[in-house]
Amino acid sequence: MTIKYEDPACAYCPPKLRACRQGESAEKGPGFCPTKLDPHVQASARGRYDDPDIRKLSREAAVVESEGYCRWTRVEEIVQFAKRMGFRKIGIANCISFVDHAQVLSGILESHGFEVVSVACKTGNIPKEELGIADHEKIRPGQFEPVCNPVAQAELLNAHGCELSVVMGLCVGHDSLFFRHIQGLATVLVAKDRVLGHNPIAALNLADSYYSRVWGPLRPAEPPKLPVAGRRKA
Repeated sequence: MTIKYEDPACAYCPPKLRACRQGESAEKGPGFCPTKLDPHVQASARGRYDDPDIRKLSREAAVVESEGYCRWTRVEEIVQFAKRMGFRKIGIANCISFVDHAQVLSGILESHGFEVVSVACKTGNIPKEELGIADHEKIRPGQFEPVCNPVAQAELLNAHGCELSVVMGLCVGHDSLFFRHIQGLATVLVAKDRVLGHNPIAALNLADSYYSRVWGPLRPAEPPKLPVAGRRKA
C-alpha cells in the first residue's frame, strides 16, 4: 500500500535518522519530513531571517544556547538572552499561586539591572459569573472566584513597555490568550502542571505506565515508547 503523506510528522522521525541534524533532510528525510512536503514554506521561512531583527534574535538565542549548554539554568538563560538583546524592561505574567516565585525572579532580574513589571493572573477581579460560569463550575462553589485575566496581563505589560515577558504558571488556554495579546517577545519559565509538580514532561516519560490514562480511545496497539537512543541533546 502506498502511503500518502500530507502533513509534516517530525514526531515520528526514527531516532537513528533525524536527518536535519546533519543537514541531510532533502536526501535522507522520510516522506513526512517538512523539507520534502513543504519546500516552498521552508524557503519562505528561511527568507524571513534576512530581516535584521529576526536575524539578531535568532543569532543571540543560538549563542545563549551554545554558551550555556548544560551549564546555565533556564533563569540564567533568560537573563543572558535579555542582556544580549539589549533589553531594559522585562515583564512577568504569573499565576496568583506563583507570586512568591515571581518575587524571587523579579529580584534576580533587578539584580542584573533590569526594570521589572509583574502582573498576576487574577488582576481585575472579574467574577467568573461575568463570563457565564455557573457556581457549580467553580473550583470553590459558593465563594467569590475571579476568572484568570491573561488579556489584562498582556495589555498591562504592553502599556508599560516590556520588551520581553516571562510566563510563570499560567493555565492552559489562559497562556494562549496571553500569547495572543502580548506585543513584545515572550518566553515560558514555568509550565503549570498541578499534578506533576509543574513538570509536565513526566506524563510523556511515563505514558506507558503510571500515566497511561493520558491515552485516548484510539490508542495504538503498540504505542510509541521513548527510546534511550532518542534522549540526545536538543
